[in-house]
Amino acid sequence: IVKPEDVNGFASDIYRESQRLIALVEDIIHLSRLDEGGDGLKMEPVDLLELARQTAGRLEPVARRAEGSIQVKGSPAKVRGDEMVFNLCDNAVKYNQTGGSVTVSVEPGEHETVLTVADTGIGIPDQDRDRVFERFYRVDKSHSRQIGGTGLGLSIVKHGAIYHKAKVELKSALGEGTTVRIVF
Repeated sequence: IVKPEDVNGFASDIYRESQRLIALVEDIIHLSRLDEGGDGLKMEPVDLLELARQTAGRLEPVARRAEGSIQVKGSPAKVRGDEMVFNLCDNAVKYNQTGGSVTVSVEPGEHETVLTVADTGIGIPDQDRDRVFERFYRVDKSHSRQIGGTGLGLSIVKHGAIYHKAKVELKSALGEGTTVRIVF
């Protein structure tokens, strides 16, 4: 029923939407495991700095397309909790302004390690700050399809932090960017 000249466009749409649904299902499964106490999740230590570098490398092309940058600084630190790094960095890149920057830093301390992801992005309005960690909550629903994602990234961060006995702190100002800290 599709004209031959429209087949590529439809196939592209089907592929893109199927990838979005796969990501959604994977995120829901991940959250479900966290809700059930982390059954089947890795609880081994990872080098947070190396993980941040790998994550930045994966997201650098996305940042470059928006004329932005992502950089990592800090010192090696062993912690438990890897999915949180990607989700924080992914959000920082997606919700940044054209030409904006993302800085990821790892600060090991004597009793705790702090991961900070700071961006120069659009920021979060005061009334939405308490809700951004809820499942499927999006501050700007009109741009959700353009930005992509499942709306579960920050919820995974919150539940992952609980699972790994870490604390999440968020600071944001509309039009000035967002900083999220995870204290392990």
